[in-house]
Amino acid sequence: MTLVKTGDTVRIHYTGTLDNGDTFDSSEGREPLEFAVGSGQIIPGLDAAIPGMKIGEKKTVNIPCDQAYGPINPAARQQIARDNIPDDIPLEVGMTLQMQSPQGQAIPVTVMEVTDDHVTLDANHPLAGKDLTFAIELVSVG
Repeated sequence: MTLVKTGDTVRIHYTGTLDNGDTFDSSEGREPLEFAVGSGQIIPGLDAAIPGMKIGEKKTVNIPCDQAYGPINPAARQQIARDNIPDDIPLEVGMTLQMQSPQGQAIPVTVMEVTDDHVTLDANHPLAGKDLTFAIELVSVG
């Protein structure tokens, strides 16, 4: 019986839910998620739950926001003048836009508020500030 250790490449099936029970992501109907344990490829709280598991084992892991996508960062919310956004871009609360950093990196932002004068954009991850629960099953170690 092989127990997972840091550095192993594993494949897991998972379902991620919020505190209210809503599913935000799942591997159901897809290939299992493959990653190297301890490599930082997945959120820290989930990564830390994998070592010691054996193939076929299932468990449920509760992950606080600081071990998932972090707390909401107020500095990642920005209000900009409405006339700085081209008129041909429709703006609706909840929609995602892509901004560009000074280094040219694409940054997804969510429209939080739209008025005649300004638009409030949020660059926080959609799951920032949320505690998460994952039901996981270890499919393989290799």
